[in-house]
Amino acid sequence: MASANSDDQATAVRGRFASTHWSVVLAAAQTASPEAAAAMEKLCHAYWYPLYAYLRRSGHATHAAQDLTQEFFARRIVTRRIFQGMQPTEGRFRSWLLTSLQNMVRNEWQKGQAAKRGGDQPHCSLDFDSAEGRYLAEPAHDLTPEKLYDRSCATELLNLVTNQIQEEYRQGGKTELFQELKMFLPGEHSTRSHAEVAARLGKSEDAVKMAVSRLRQEYGRQLRAEVKRIVNHPDAVNAELRHLRAALQD
Repeated sequence: MASANSDDQATAVRGRFASTHWSVVLAAAQTASPEAAAAMEKLCHAYWYPLYAYLRRSGHATHAAQDLTQEFFARRIVTRRIFQGMQPTEGRFRSWLLTSLQNMVRNEWQKGQAAKRGGDQPHCSLDFDSAEGRYLAEPAHDLTPEKLYDRSCATELLNLVTNQIQEEYRQGGKTELFQELKMFLPGEHSTRSHAEVAARLGKSEDAVKMAVSRLRQEYGRQLRAEVKRIVNHPDAVNAELRHLRAALQD
């Protein structure tokens, strides 16, 4: 009977937070199933670089930031300790994740604890070599650790949307078209005119302009869809989009 009640509760929660990051979090909090754990780990892998960048900007040396990031995922995510006292019905997912990291660093980390990254805890495969290279390539600015985290989260989100659309074009046999039109997306730098792209593709300039318009519309649609997954209420989507734009402009 208890198991049935638990299943009913989990179903109700997933229904309430359908298609959001919180639905993944709540499902992982309520069940230890491999599917829930895998979904949570996949979600957090999208956020680990922003957390790493936050630690580096906070003054942690390269190896210390690597240890702390691995420790966070090994001891907090994989072992499900992150869900203790969780209140996911308010606020942004990215803010909750950063607060969880800050709590671990402040309350649980002790110097020398991670003689080996992750210790005897389950290990998460994180590409720290590329992460440090990305961090060193960050534009020179005076962003606080929190603002760099927000900027990194925004960048990751835009990359996710771009990669999703790229995959759709690939599946449709339009890889070359996407590569030529990608430069016209927000955040990209257009180095060629519509006429030049048209010549390269063997299309009319009007056809290229129409294709760019369709691409931008699809980009905007998918971006809004992804933002809906990281807020707790549809009314918060526009505010989150404004926050992301501001983060990228800092």
